[in-house]
Amino acid sequence: MNSIAKISIVFALLTSARLCAQEQLSIIPKPLALEQKQGTFVFTEKTVIQVDGSQPELRALGELLLQGLFERTGIRASLSSPHAERAETAIRLQLTADTLGDEGYRLFIDNDNITVRAEKTNGLFYAIQSIYQLLPVGQTANQAVLIPAVEIVDKPRFGWRGLMLDVGRYFYSVDYIKKYIDYLAMHKMNVFHWHLVEDHGWRIEIKKYPRLTDVSAWRPSTNFQRGPYINHHPHGGFYTHEDVKEVVAYAQERYVTVIPEIELPGHVLSALVAYPELSCTGGPFEIPEQWAIQKDIYCAGKEEVFVFLEGVLAEVAELFPSQIIHIGGDEAPKDRWKACPHCQQRIKDEGLKDEHELQSYFITRIEKFLNSKGKRIIGWDEILEGGLAPNAAVMSWRGTKGGIEAARMHHPVVMTPTTHMYLDYFQGEPYLEPNAIGGHLPLRKVYSFEPIPEELEGKEREFILGVQGNVWGEYIHSPDKADYMTYPRGAAVAEIGWSSPENKNWEDFIRRMETQYVRYERAGINYAKSAYQVYFEVEDNVASNTSTVTLKTDSYRPLIHYTTDGTEPSANSPRYEGPFEVAEYTTVRAATFRDGQRISPVSIRSMVHFEQVD
Repeated sequence: MNSIAKISIVFALLTSARLCAQEQLSIIPKPLALEQKQGTFVFTEKTVIQVDGSQPELRALGELLLQGLFERTGIRASLSSPHAERAETAIRLQLTADTLGDEGYRLFIDNDNITVRAEKTNGLFYAIQSIYQLLPVGQTANQAVLIPAVEIVDKPRFGWRGLMLDVGRYFYSVDYIKKYIDYLAMHKMNVFHWHLVEDHGWRIEIKKYPRLTDVSAWRPSTNFQRGPYINHHPHGGFYTHEDVKEVVAYAQERYVTVIPEIELPGHVLSALVAYPELSCTGGPFEIPEQWAIQKDIYCAGKEEVFVFLEGVLAEVAELFPSQIIHIGGDEAPKDRWKACPHCQQRIKDEGLKDEHELQSYFITRIEKFLNSKGKRIIGWDEILEGGLAPNAAVMSWRGTKGGIEAARMHHPVVMTPTTHMYLDYFQGEPYLEPNAIGGHLPLRKVYSFEPIPEELEGKEREFILGVQGNVWGEYIHSPDKADYMTYPRGAAVAEIGWSSPENKNWEDFIRRMETQYVRYERAGINYAKSAYQVYFEVEDNVASNTSTVTLKTDSYRPLIHYTTDGTEPSANSPRYEGPFEVAEYTTVRAATFRDGQRISPVSIRSMVHFEQVD
């Protein structure tokens, strides 16, 4: 091919890119400021990634970008120093003083260069995620890779942007944990909360107490769905010290902090099975086969319990470099403590009022030990009951009330209320979804959450560290289902944590998610397509025995077809154009279509009016 032909092809590609680039731009979470420029950067095998090789972190980021671009485009560029001979096109990663904080970055793209500047390597890493999202989706081999010219100035709103995965109820392999961290990092989230201890399984090796993995990590059966439905196959597993080190190192390379959770004083029946002397009654115990809150918890009156926990937490503190360790503190029934002479004697000796203050004593004592190891604690909002430990942070899950209370006391808070952040809830109509623990949390509701309550004023607002989505494992028994429950709602959590409130826009978010879904498919993420399900808003007119029906989805500009004659909707059925009226006893069926094919299950709603009885 001669040079004129090559120029013509490139010119055509650039013109096409300029015409459609604005519609294609899809960065999640949404940057603080993004301005599209004239021009297009053409990424080729002659492109050079320039980093200062004398700085190990910079070189590691350069290699990460090199590999990431190859995986996404099939084009292998090269790495060089900033002082090398000038390349045709270059991607430059530069550390420089800035005002955007540890995680902020500036990204400049023109025809010849991509320049990334940040004060810390954290910011450079997040800029790299934005570069990946500027790549064309659906790229095929031997195509020119065109990246639109933009200028981005970006930084996160909150410092804590996380997801929790419960491995206590269902054990996930190290390979999947790494993938979960990859997915988290691609959304610019920076905290992986690893829920390692539950009544139904202890998942971390503690060398001082080997029965925790010999006995406590295994159970004979599992409650797979609501009711007395038990799968009688043994389940278990645990992470060795080497596994933990591998996961932590992997996460650090992606600027993700791993926060371990070691539950106490409740949710610990697995530990009591192995060491029944740590309970109030002495046992014996069995790991339960059904999900429920257990009454047997650590005895707060026995000194050997604190000896045990200090031994456990000393190893945990050594394994995890994170400054914070999660100690649970939730759902600890006080029944056993009320009847236990050891606990009642502790209440008397310490001058405590009741069992709630006994829990506060328990948590405060654990906090003091972890403080001596250079760690701080965070716990679920029950740790407020009876008095909050002096240096504790609070994870507010029972709504936002606990978070408000803690922030007013000037304690750090992570907002994770069940109403908006519990990703084990149904995300579509329950009759169209796989089994879940309950609740209804569609994508739109997650996205609507505002982490800083209106009740907080002035300095109190500064104690909201950020947000976190939680994936509890009662009815999530495979990596595929964990993906399904996490995404796309995890993307909404990410944008809440990163983007400024004035930058959030639901319609723009679901537009960008259409491209994100393609990225999920290419990454092998088994994301939920529940956003395409049709849901009904119905206004009844009892006087005329009619209903006005509005059809909606959580997707962008959906093509909806519906029927009212009892047949299944098809691409030939009436197209939804706006609210319509039907008579009483009419059943409406609706689904979302693309390219003539149905892409959602059929949603069904029957219109029945009930007379009001005085």
